[in-house]
Amino acid sequence: MTLHLPDAHGTLRAYEPRTEPLPAVRSGTGSAFTSRTVFSAAHVVADPYADTTPDSPAAVDWDATLAFRRHLWSHGLGVAEAMDTAQRGMGLDWAGAAELIRRSAAEARATGGRVACGVGTDQLTTAAATLAEVRAAYEEQLAVVEESGAQAILMASRALAATAQGPDDYLEVYGHLLRQAAEPVVLHWLGPMFDPALEGYWGSSDLDTATDTFLEVVAAHPDKVDGIKVSLLDARREVDLRRRLPQGVRCYTGDDFNYPELIAGDEQGFSHALLGIFDPLGPLAAEAVRVLDTGNTEGFRALLDPTVELSRHLFQAPTRYYKTGVVLLAWLAGHQSHFTMVGGLQSARSLPHLARAYELADGLGLFPDPKLAEERMRNLLSLYGVDQ
Repeated sequence: MTLHLPDAHGTLRAYEPRTEPLPAVRSGTGSAFTSRTVFSAAHVVADPYADTTPDSPAAVDWDATLAFRRHLWSHGLGVAEAMDTAQRGMGLDWAGAAELIRRSAAEARATGGRVACGVGTDQLTTAAATLAEVRAAYEEQLAVVEESGAQAILMASRALAATAQGPDDYLEVYGHLLRQAAEPVVLHWLGPMFDPALEGYWGSSDLDTATDTFLEVVAAHPDKVDGIKVSLLDARREVDLRRRLPQGVRCYTGDDFNYPELIAGDEQGFSHALLGIFDPLGPLAAEAVRVLDTGNTEGFRALLDPTVELSRHLFQAPTRYYKTGVVLLAWLAGHQSHFTMVGGLQSARSLPHLARAYELADGLGLFPDPKLAEERMRNLLSLYGVDQ
């Protein structure tokens, strides 16, 4: 049946939903990839029956949250846990993140899945942190991740960005953490488009200067850095950066605008992946990487290139609200029973934005049950007063 979807101008347009999903979405298996290491940064599922407010601690539906991680693992993807996709600092506080890390790591051990978890400083709730307090906060979280048996991802810190006086403070804090890390970690450079509080990270707003400091941290401890995750939405900068990495240090793309070309790579190398867009794209992304494993770069691009329009839509400015579209698609795909988010973030995008996300995802054949997705989208439209 035809759906009438609102656009940004308040006009309704007719859309004919698909009747079948894309075959590649249904064909994934849990076998490991051979050419790339690939993580999906996964969202959390809120408890829709909890009596909470946007300022309350997050109420998480743990069964649905862990079921979604099993879904990703079943397709061979690793899970990047307790990252910004899971609403760290945007509804999920450190207490909730610590519980998520413990539960997800235990589930990974039980199912044989791979998991890496975010380490930050978000238990610091005052702006007057010192460098010593920032280090201690990082150490507390690093201990939780290491005790869980997961790999650590050292995330960018709002507290460090507010406290550091220049590049030397970043070198000191990260050097301290890397020296004591039990296993190699992933260093995450998250750009201000994802979090405005991270403007000037690595001690400078000049990206060339910041890149030099970032690489200095890596070069001083190459044995403790498994890889870097770059989320700057700048493909050329990422390529230049990965070519300057020490031998054996991976580059994990976090570029949700340019991921197909960065993963495919060139004659001088390629990026692995740690991406929020691989939450809704999980099965299709996994199939694309398996095609790449065979050496078929054209086939990989043929599967993944058409998804870029959806990703750019979800991650459009203000980029930090991309999580709303991710959770919408999880609900439409049947991975959760409701469109509710911790912190009430389901209200962070407009109905025209959500309608376009549905249209693009349906056009790609991402929904395992297109009829269910259509019915749920119809209900959402009705809730907003759009008669069909």
